Amino acid sequence: MRNWLLPLLLAAGQGVLLWPGVSPDGTPGPFASAAVLCALAVETAALGRRRTAPVRSLAGTLAAGILAGLAWPDGYLGLGSLISLYSVAVRCPAPVTVRAVAAVVGVEWAGAAVAEGLRAPLVPTMAISLGGSVLCAGLGETRRQWLAGRLTAARRLAGAEQARRLAGDQERRRLARELHDVSAHHLTSVVVTADAALRLRDRRPDLTAEALAFAERTGAETLTALQRLVGLLRDTGRPDHRPMSGRIEELVAGFGRLGRPVTAHLPDDLAGPAAEAVHGIVREALTNALRYAPGAAARVLVRRVDGLLELTVENAPPRLAPQAAGGLGAGRGVAGMRERAVSVGGELTAGPTPEGGWRVRATLPDGAAARRAEETGWRRDVLREQRFADPALVLAAMLLPVACVLAATEEWPGAARRAALPALLLVCGLLVLRALPLLWRRRAPWAVFATVLTSAWAGPVAVVAAPLPPQVAQFLVAGVFVETLAVYAVAAYGAGPGHTWPAPFVAALGAAGALTAVACADGVVAGEPAGPADAVLLSFLLSVLLAPVSAAVWGAGVLVRRRRVRALAYDDFAFASSMWQADRAAEAERQRLAATLREAVFAHTRALVGAARRGDLAGVADTARAALAAMREMLHGLADGGDGGPGGPLAPSPSAADLDALCRALRSVGREVRLRGLPEATRGLPPSTQVSVYRIVEAALGAGDPGPARVTLRRRRGTLRITVTGVRLAVAGPVAERLRVQVAAGEGRIVCEPAGTLRVSLPAGAPGAPVQEVSPSPYA
Repeated sequence: MRNWLLPLLLAAGQGVLLWPGVSPDGTPGPFASAAVLCALAVETAALGRRRTAPVRSLAGTLAAGILAGLAWPDGYLGLGSLISLYSVAVRCPAPVTVRAVAAVVGVEWAGAAVAEGLRAPLVPTMAISLGGSVLCAGLGETRRQWLAGRLTAARRLAGAEQARRLAGDQERRRLARELHDVSAHHLTSVVVTADAALRLRDRRPDLTAEALAFAERTGAETLTALQRLVGLLRDTGRPDHRPMSGRIEELVAGFGRLGRPVTAHLPDDLAGPAAEAVHGIVREALTNALRYAPGAAARVLVRRVDGLLELTVENAPPRLAPQAAGGLGAGRGVAGMRERAVSVGGELTAGPTPEGGWRVRATLPDGAAARRAEETGWRRDVLREQRFADPALVLAAMLLPVACVLAATEEWPGAARRAALPALLLVCGLLVLRALPLLWRRRAPWAVFATVLTSAWAGPVAVVAAPLPPQVAQFLVAGVFVETLAVYAVAAYGAGPGHTWPAPFVAALGAAGALTAVACADGVVAGEPAGPADAVLLSFLLSVLLAPVSAAVWGAGVLVRRRRVRALAYDDFAFASSMWQADRAAEAERQRLAATLREAVFAHTRALVGAARRGDLAGVADTARAALAAMREMLHGLADGGDGGPGGPLAPSPSAADLDALCRALRSVGREVRLRGLPEATRGLPPSTQVSVYRIVEAALGAGDPGPARVTLRRRRGTLRITVTGVRLAVAGPVAERLRVQVAAGEGRIVCEPAGTLRVSLPAGAPGAPVQEVSPSPYA
C-alpha cells in the first residue's frame, strides 16, 4: 500500500476528469480516451516502482505523459513525472538528479513547443515547468541527505554498541600485553640474574653485588611501571584521532544529557598525555557529581597559565538528599583522580566548597603544542547544509513568482505589454532579489527573515520613484511566497518555538503593510480615493488574511524541527550512553586488575627491593619468583576472562538454535511469542549467518512491542527468509535503520511494513553479516 496508494489515487483523480461533463476543457473522444487510459495504466505501474527503480519509473511516467499529452493536451494533469523526479532525487546521487531534471524539463518544453509553437507566451509555461521540477528535486535532495544522515547515525551507533560489548575483552587483552611486558623485561631478568649470581658466587663473588644492585634498581623500575599502570588504569587505550578538546566537550555534553546543567570552558587544542589526564579527571569528577549531587549544576574550566593546565571541576550542592544517590561509588574516585594527575607529573586536590558543593582542582604540565584544527568548516548544527536543496529552492522561489507575472500578462495587448515592459522587468528583478537571501536561510534564519521583510518595502519605493503603473504594481504580491519561506526557515532552523513564535505575526503585519503601501501609493484603491483610515483598514484586513497562513507555515517548520532534533538527540544520547557503558565495562576490568596488583605483585616487588637492600640474594631470587608467579597467574586469569562477574569469561555468541530459548524468556515475562520453522530452516547454516539470524530476531522482538509476535523461518533455494510479525516499533526508527545496516552487511534484503511486519532475506550459503550490529535485547 505504501508504494501503490499514491499512484492509485492519482489515477483515480485523473480518471474522474475523463467523466463526461466533469472536466472544464471537455471530454476527449473515444480514441483519445483509450490513449489516456493506456497512459494512466503505464504511469500507475511506473509510479508503483518509484522506490525500487526510480530512474525507470521516471522514464515510464515521461513516456505516459507524452502519450497522454498528445491525446488530450488540455486535460491531462501529468503529475507523475514530478513524483518520480522526487523519488529519483531521494534515492540517486546529485548528478543523476540533475540529469533527471534536465530530462523532465526538456520533455515538457518540447511538448509545449509542439502544442503551442515557439512564441512569447510559451515563456511562462517554461518557467513554471522549470521552477516546479527544480523544487521537487530540491525537496527530494533534502530528504536524501536526511536519510543518509540517519543511516550514518545508525552505523555509528552500531559501532558504539559493538565497542560496548567488546570493551571488557579488549581491555583484558590490552592489560595482559602491558603486564606481560613488565614481567618479561623486569621480573624475569631479576630471576635470571639472581640465579646466576647464586650459582657463581664462589667463583665470581663480585657478581653478588652487581646482582643485588641490579635487583634493587629493576625492582624500583618495576614498582614505577606498575604504579604508572595503576595510575592510568581508567584509560581505555582505544585509538581516537579526534582532538581531546572535542572529546572532552562530547563527554560534558553526555553528562548534560543525563539530566544536569553542565558548562565547559577549555582551549580547543588540548592534546598529549596531559589532555588525556584532563579527560579522565573530568569524567571521574562528573561521575562523582552525578552519584553524590544528583541534579546539581556543574562547571568545567581549563586554563593555560605559565606552561601549566589548570583544571577546575565544581558542582553545586545536591538538589536531592545525599542518601538518595549514595552507595553507587567504589570509594576510589578522588584517589584515582590523584593517581592520574601524578602519573603525568601534576597534582590534584579535592574538597567541599563553602556553599556545600564539591570542587576538584588539578595542575598538570602542558606538553601539547597548539595546533589548528584540520577542518575549519561550520560546526554541525541541528540540520546540515545541503549542497543542492537550498539553491534549488531559491531558484524555484525566483522562477515561480516571475512565471506568474509573465502568465498574467499573456492576455494583454501587444502595445500595452511593450509599453509596460520596463516596469515588468523592474518588478521581476525585485522579486528575484527578494528571494536571493534564502540561500543563507539555514545559517542565519533571522537575518534572512529581516532582509526579506525589509526588501518587501522596495516595492512601495519603486511604485513612487519609478513610478509603476497599478496594473504592474499589483504583481508585487507574488513576493508573499518568499516571506512564507522565510517564516518556515525561522521555525525550522531558529532557536526553537519559544523564541520564534512572533515570526508569523511579524511577517503578516510586514507583508500587509508593504502591500497596503503599494496599493495606496497613488492614493486610489479599486478606483476609489483612499485616505489614511482606508489604508489602516486595508492593512488590518490583509493581516487577518495572512496571519493564519503564516502561522500554519510556522507550525509546519516547528514540527519538522522537533522531529529532526528529537532524532539527532536520540542518536547522540544513545551513542554517548554506549560509549559511557563501554568505559564502565573497561573500568571494571582495570579496577579488578588494580586490586590484584596491589594485593599480590606490589607486595612481592617491595619485598624484592627490601631484600636487595639488605643484601639477601636468596631472598631476592625467591621474592622475584613469587612476584613472577603472581604476575603469570594474573596474566592467565586475564586470558581466561577471570572468574565471572564483570571480568568473567565472555559467553559464546548466540546462534539461531538459541531462538527457542529467547522466545521462552519472552513468554516467561508475559509476552506471547510463537516460533516456526527453526530446526529445518537453520540446519547447516554458516556460524556467522546463524549469529546474524539470532541478532535480527532478537532486535525485532526487543524493540518494546507489548503485543503478541510471531517468528517464521523458511529456507528455499539457498535463501533464508525471516518473517517477524507484531513488531510495530521495529519497522521504523533507529531499530529499523540498524537492522538495515545488519542485513546489508550480510548481503541480504529487508522490507519493513508499517503494519508491523519485518521480512528479511539472507543468503543461506554465503558468509553472514558481522557477529552483532544491533542493540541486544534486555531478555537475552
